[in-house]
Amino acid sequence: MAFTCQIDRDDRALAQPDAVVGVDLGVRALAVLSTGETVDNPKHHRAALRTLRKLNKRLARRAGPRTPDGSRRQASKRWHKTKIHLARVHARVAAQRRDGLHQLTTRLAATYGTVVVEDLHVAGMTKNRRLARAIADVGMAETRRQLTYKTAWRGGRLIVADRWYPSSKTCSGCGAVKAKLALSERTYSCAACGLVLDRDANAARNLAALAARYEHDVAQSCGETENARGAGVRPTDGGRSAEKRELPPGERSRRKSRAA
Repeated sequence: MAFTCQIDRDDRALAQPDAVVGVDLGVRALAVLSTGETVDNPKHHRAALRTLRKLNKRLARRAGPRTPDGSRRQASKRWHKTKIHLARVHARVAAQRRDGLHQLTTRLAATYGTVVVEDLHVAGMTKNRRLARAIADVGMAETRRQLTYKTAWRGGRLIVADRWYPSSKTCSGCGAVKAKLALSERTYSCAACGLVLDRDANAARNLAALAARYEHDVAQSCGETENARGAGVRPTDGGRSAEKRELPPGERSRRKSRAA
């Protein structure tokens, strides 16, 4: 049985409705804001890794539902007990990660009128076997998902920068773009203007600057035209869209019904 209900939310007004914040998600720090604030990464999975390894080894020694030759058998009670213990540790890690992300996204959505994030290709990033576990422990996709509906609840706006926007390679001072920037370079040094800044802080400032470019493009075009993904049609210097605006919940389905 399933049912639906409608809830009238009475959220408080934004603390800074005209303020803009760029959010750069990462592994060393959970998030670096354009305001200069750095949110530490608690690394919940890494903290529980020793316990998980011990339980997995214990589970492998129990008489499970499969014999060494692959045939089925009835698992022992100790196997089921260890299986439940292992599942509880995984559930606790997931709950801790989700709670931390809720605290961060709620604070951002309740404070700033405009939040700018990146459209990260998390599935491609996790193909790096050296960083896959650390990237999965951050919860980047979950952060964006929570910001999408929380900014809509608060009456704010979420702008998602295009996946190909060089936020890390661009100088936040003069706008010069580096051809290459290795992942090991944690400090951004601009050869044009001499700016020396933390790599993540520089990217967060560039993301915040996209909000002003978005408003300028809307004013110049007298109404923004959006494609099917919600991205601005006006291309940037690289021929790609610099930013796209996240559609509020239900807006995409309403647009499709009107087009039909």
